[in-house]
Amino acid sequence: MKIKSLLIANRGEIAIRIIRTAREMGVDTYVLKTSKEPNAWYLEEADHIIDFTECLSDTPEFLDIERIIHTVKKHHIDAVHPGYGFLAENPLFASRCEEENIIFVGPSSEVIYKMGNKTVAKEIARKNGIPLLKGSKGTVLNAGYAARMANIIGYPVILKASAGGGGRGMRIVQSEAEIERLFNMASNESLKAFNDPSMFIEKYASEPRHIEFQILADKHGNVVHLGERECSIQRKHQKLIEESPSPALDKELREEMGKAAIKLAKAVGYFSAGTVEFLLDSDRKFYFMEMNTRIQVEHPVTEMVTGIDLIEQMIRIAQDEKLKVSQKDIKLKGHAIEFRINAEDVQSGFSPSLGTIEKISYPENENIRVDTGVRDGSVITPYFDSMIAKLIVYGEDRDKTLQYSTNAIRKFWIKGTKTTLSFCRAVLQNGNFRKGKFNTSFLTEELRIYYHSEPEEEMLAAFFAVYDYVRELDEAEGKKLNVDKGKNITPWLLNKRLR
Repeated sequence: MKIKSLLIANRGEIAIRIIRTAREMGVDTYVLKTSKEPNAWYLEEADHIIDFTECLSDTPEFLDIERIIHTVKKHHIDAVHPGYGFLAENPLFASRCEEENIIFVGPSSEVIYKMGNKTVAKEIARKNGIPLLKGSKGTVLNAGYAARMANIIGYPVILKASAGGGGRGMRIVQSEAEIERLFNMASNESLKAFNDPSMFIEKYASEPRHIEFQILADKHGNVVHLGERECSIQRKHQKLIEESPSPALDKELREEMGKAAIKLAKAVGYFSAGTVEFLLDSDRKFYFMEMNTRIQVEHPVTEMVTGIDLIEQMIRIAQDEKLKVSQKDIKLKGHAIEFRINAEDVQSGFSPSLGTIEKISYPENENIRVDTGVRDGSVITPYFDSMIAKLIVYGEDRDKTLQYSTNAIRKFWIKGTKTTLSFCRAVLQNGNFRKGKFNTSFLTEELRIYYHSEPEEEMLAAFFAVYDYVRELDEAEGKKLNVDKGKNITPWLLNKRLR
């Protein structure tokens, strides 16, 4: 069945991203307007807006399965794309779509359940000969059992939520003295985040690299991988900077890991876009970690180096089309890096920075892509993720991409909230990052200062303050600040002149 209409059960930049591809495909798009974001940018991009501002239950709007299902049926919408987060990896939501003959743009509910439950996923990987770190074969029900397993495995170990994701419900345990306290913390966190307190335990690989493989699979048994993404720059298991290809992989290792990713996808009967995640140790041995059964935040770097629109492929696969590419057709060309720009105060331990974006200025170049759901006047609220934008930079090779990235970050300005731009600058200034010599302990072991200031930033900050003060005085007197042949001088104009 060809999809003619699509509800995006999401918000922000991913909603806009899906809408734009759907429009190019001639698909009518619907979005949900919530009381927490009644003036959000993504609402203007869609063909139709469905009002979800009336509070009908205690369940957050984007998590209210039955209300969303009822809405899709009421408006006779063909399909639902969940984006990432919210209900994207909820097997019950996918199951309800299947029951109501609504096309779910993603894998089957059975696959989402199997790969979403880490203990089940690891057992499938084990049966198919995919390397695993030593750990529990099933759920760990209590701290006592976790302690016994840890003694067998050997410290350090890592506790993970069986139904987890995004770094929640995860704790590294260095000794037996810590395990009861950390088990209870992780289990309680998992219960709150995923409504499931079950845990599993495995050997903690110190200082590994986090490498993930993007796969595409259709409903006819065809599976390909689109190369890897390097995701080792992270804080508390949350990714901050990603790139493709990884500076750690050569052709042979890429082929070996890619084959393992495809093997796992075939074993579970996967279709749609998905990501198989691995840990790569210092001996270049890799271990299966988990599979994400959805589009990833960092998918643009793969699109940049392959030229393949992953959202388009997800929609085509959902309407039963066969993949038009084979593995031999997939070529990685050039290098891409993605920087997540979050509304966080880096100098205060990455604490959330709420408020109104007074002005945002993006770098513009043919090798630059900015995915965002905010603009001047957008409000950063406590209700949703703190990500403001994704800056994706492409170059002929990694060195060129680093050069272009440094220039792009310097030209990216946001006024009204603190952001992680200074953190991105600090990483780009680091010698080992530039050499590709880093792992998941980079922030704690390598980066001494989490932020970097350009020499002209203090001057620009002072200009902002003076400009705002003078403007307020002029407005109070009923005047306007006009200079330079009738043009308003602003910090943004000055910033462009300085560049």
